[in-house]
Amino acid sequence: MALKADIIAQLKKELLQLQGIKLSGEFSAVQLPPAINQAFPQHTFPTGAVHEFISHHPEDFAATIGFINTILQALMAHGGPCMWISSRRQTFPPGLAVFGIQPERIVFVDVQTQRDVLWATEECLKCEKLAAVVSDLKEVSFVQSRKMQLAVEASRVTGFILRHQPKLTETTASVARWRIKPLATPKDELIPGLGFASWQVTLEKIRNGVPGSWQVINDPDGIMLYNPQTITEKNEQQIRKIV
Repeated sequence: MALKADIIAQLKKELLQLQGIKLSGEFSAVQLPPAINQAFPQHTFPTGAVHEFISHHPEDFAATIGFINTILQALMAHGGPCMWISSRRQTFPPGLAVFGIQPERIVFVDVQTQRDVLWATEECLKCEKLAAVVSDLKEVSFVQSRKMQLAVEASRVTGFILRHQPKLTETTASVARWRIKPLATPKDELIPGLGFASWQVTLEKIRNGVPGSWQVINDPDGIMLYNPQTITEKNEQQIRKIV
């Protein structure tokens, strides 16, 4: 019985590798709460893959940027620089320091059209020296997304496709599809008006995984599940450091 289970586990592992999902073994650069990691194949955030993010409102787009930045920080801490490609840059580089990212380690590529964004994205995803590529690409077809996925399977670069207000949300070849929405910042009497960013994180699609939705908060120690008591304790710790 044990032998049969081992054979099945090995076959699943080989299938994931054939599908372009990188298995990081015991170590993963991206550390998310265990409840979220359970959704991924082998309980590990898929790197060397293309992740698609859908947003329809400006506040959702801003929340998406924040969530991605927390992941970028982890990827860049264990890898190379990042390319950020768009035809309408909406990121303020100095603000990246809030997420522990050195702005000078991100190369912003500003182009004129979405067609140029698509071309630059495909080319950058082929570069093995990059930790990640972020692309503000509104529309992408299955064929185009398949080219991107094939590129990262060879380069092992992690790609993030930001699709704000897309006209079509047809199936793509991305490994995962996310939707990030902002949550109200938890009230705290100790520091009124201030708090950590909170998000509703929904994983709509994950290849060979289990979709789910979670409320999370981003504090200096990284993303954790939303828990008012824990948040209050974290705030108190921060205040003690300041005092």
